[in-house]
Amino acid sequence: MDVLTHNRQMARNNRWSNDRLYRAVLALQPGEFEAQRVSFFPSISETLNHIYEVDLFYFDMLVEGGEGRRLFDRFFPCEDPAKLAAMQAELDGRLIDFCDELEPDDLDRHVPTDRGEAGIIPERIGDLLSHLFLHQIHHRGQVHAMLAGTSVAPPQLDEFFLDYDLRFRKDEVERLEL
Repeated sequence: MDVLTHNRQMARNNRWSNDRLYRAVLALQPGEFEAQRVSFFPSISETLNHIYEVDLFYFDMLVEGGEGRRLFDRFFPCEDPAKLAAMQAELDGRLIDFCDELEPDDLDRHVPTDRGEAGIIPERIGDLLSHLFLHQIHHRGQVHAMLAGTSVAPPQLDEFFLDYDLRFRKDEVERLEL
């Protein structure tokens, strides 16, 4: 598999994993979404909002949207898990579209990244995508662990699109148009 195909698969796996995670979150009992827990961010709500906020920031850099760190100044956490799920799904779809439109040479193309006081730092698109996917996986794992202390069992997130697994995930893959 070439790197471009890998990034396209990672974007789809990201969408699939977020969908599985949010389906569990949407089944939580009242109060569990915002309840204080032990993790890097102290609640499921704060962790999922962080994932979304950072996704917005990195996506803006990838598409050279020009918002940069101003996104953080105008970001307001979403306290409604259903609305946050819809916002994340929409952004996940945009990331899939972005990856699908990339050409092989684009992965080595530099885009400006706003690093605040450190200035504007050129970064390769391929490196930004790798960072973004790793960030998502890291924090989804934290939400997964926090779910273990709720009324909802954590969903399985440690799968990829293996031929063996597709027969078990066919309905999800079709519903998400992956």
